[in-house]
Amino acid sequence: MEEKVLTRHFDAEGIVRLDAYRREGGYTAVEKALTKMKSAEVMEEVKKANLRGRGGAGFPAGVKWGFVPKDVPNPKYLCVNADEGEPGTFKDRYIMSRDPHLLIEGIIIASYAVGVHTAFIYIRGEYEAIAQKLEEAIAEASKKGYLGKNILGTGFDLEVVVHRGAGAYICGEETALLESLEGKRGHPRLKPPFPASIGLFQCPTVINNVETLSNVPWIIRNGADWFLKKGLPKDGGTRIFGVSGMVKKPGIYELPVGTNLRTIIFDYAGGMKEGKELKAVIPGGMSAPILKADEIDLPMDGDSVVGAGSMLGSAAIIVIDRDTPILDVLQVVAEFYAHESCGQCTPCRIGTSWIHKIVKRLAGGEGERGDIDAIIRLASNIKGKTLCPLGDAAALPILAICRKFRQELEGYLTHA
Repeated sequence: MEEKVLTRHFDAEGIVRLDAYRREGGYTAVEKALTKMKSAEVMEEVKKANLRGRGGAGFPAGVKWGFVPKDVPNPKYLCVNADEGEPGTFKDRYIMSRDPHLLIEGIIIASYAVGVHTAFIYIRGEYEAIAQKLEEAIAEASKKGYLGKNILGTGFDLEVVVHRGAGAYICGEETALLESLEGKRGHPRLKPPFPASIGLFQCPTVINNVETLSNVPWIIRNGADWFLKKGLPKDGGTRIFGVSGMVKKPGIYELPVGTNLRTIIFDYAGGMKEGKELKAVIPGGMSAPILKADEIDLPMDGDSVVGAGSMLGSAAIIVIDRDTPILDVLQVVAEFYAHESCGQCTPCRIGTSWIHKIVKRLAGGEGERGDIDAIIRLASNIKGKTLCPLGDAAALPILAICRKFRQELEGYLTHA
């Protein structure tokens, strides 16, 4: 059954308001962290909980916080990645719109642990109504003394700013996000140096996803051991799985990390819509390599999905039925990445555009012998050869589609 932690208060009356959030136990974790724990103790508790990032990379949050140097003259920053541009992903918008104070509470605790006094929520421009809701929640929290100067009389100060992006997928990449925050074009930076040492405005910076930070109050309130029991020893807690496509009950499902993919699709999401037959599943947003119908008996945790040749990513599950031509899927993927490539790296700029042209030719009935091999060759020359993960995000799903469904794609080679 569903294990509601992050989504527990989604339907609580008036939960977007601070008073209602406090009635449900809200901000008790902030009070505990700031008045009863040292910052190092908060960090250690999050490390012990094995909270892995919920944005895509799956890196342990507490470990990431620990990379930030402790004694430096420059200010430190926290940036919340609320861009949520991954196709098929819609979990973070639910958290921000249904329970905004949960995110704010997580930001306060994380900032205290790292020594941050200014935090930014970088939200995609299309989420205008949600951005307004966050700003209202921040104003409420400031009025009640949870933000601003001398929070709860502890001497800790924190300001939270909502910054709206302009809809570029590339700004979901952490260093492109930083460039955009600084008012520049959203181009990824060369790493190293990493943001933990040289990030926003050349200062130490932590970047975490919305869902990641929203877990922090629950960890501090109930303890790391409680959180670990909700998931796996190396990957604690629950995940919000966003299920879309040809299922009877699309939506979000909060389940323990490691829940079987087939179980999510057929038990929670109700199985295939209109009696359709399952063809394939994209398990972690469009950048995750596709899985065939006979590959979905696997636990949905980071290591298991990687072992199956894909990635958990944002845990956005896209279900594809047997009647959907795989060329349609390939065309959507190719068009998206050709459009969203920032153009900074030649393999990605030229390769994604060229792949899109070939796929368009296939879809137009003008496929030529060697087209599929050309797509594979181009994608292989993008993979691992770009500054940021967008190159791999484009190449890996394209390679998986071409290799796993080659026979179907060859049916479009009218000039073979």
